[in-house]
Amino acid sequence: MISRRNFLRYSLLGTAGMALPLTITDLIKPERLFASAENKKTRWAFLVDTYNCVGCGFCVKACKLENEVPYEASVSRTWVERYIITKDNKFFADTPMAARDGFITNKIDLGLGRYKEIKNEEIEKAFFVPKLCNQCENPPCVQVCPVGATYQAPDGVVFVDRTWCIGCGYCIMACPYGVRFFHPVYRVADKCNFCYHRIAKGLKPACVQACPFRARTIGNINDPYDDVTKTIKTKRVSVLKDEYGTNPHVFYIGLSKEVR
Repeated sequence: MISRRNFLRYSLLGTAGMALPLTITDLIKPERLFASAENKKTRWAFLVDTYNCVGCGFCVKACKLENEVPYEASVSRTWVERYIITKDNKFFADTPMAARDGFITNKIDLGLGRYKEIKNEEIEKAFFVPKLCNQCENPPCVQVCPVGATYQAPDGVVFVDRTWCIGCGYCIMACPYGVRFFHPVYRVADKCNFCYHRIAKGLKPACVQACPFRARTIGNINDPYDDVTKTIKTKRVSVLKDEYGTNPHVFYIGLSKEVR
């Protein structure tokens, strides 16, 4: 008997890139267990303080273990990028194994098995930038999903339903932040969801819990008394790729102009 996923996949063959009629998308879009009605007053936002990040990789380890992303896989729901600007104005960035093991050498991973070692005296500026799903107000990944497997809860968190995802990859291509990937075990799209199963119970996301330097915090941006909200409204914060109009809800303190 043909599975639901294969039925949907075969039905889409030959129509890639074409929008499905509204009646069809309404029919196959699954109902989801959202947060309670009270959570409509909640809009989750994430705050990253790049000044506090030391690139230890504890957040990546915790995320992989919490969310069943294979430890040896190069993909991860969150990762840390290292940026180095040399005194002769050369720019380097890397994130080997998503920075799972931190950055223990000055060797920059150039990809394809190539490395470049930079001496301390050559460095003008160096810093780390954690990244994760931005839980956009206007998520392009939701717009392009042809089967409703990617959807947004009332409190802003974007989810992927593995039982509905057909692995077409449209959402991965649509995300301007590169946060989506194919799960190496389940073979469907995957990404960060702020550890929703934890925050719904009043717990911190795994990466926030694991960070010993408070480089990561999460809060309710609709609550004026929330510490994250206070910081966002009173300090100089930035978002990634604001020009795309997605209205991301991951905010950065100390985001350098070199970060993309």
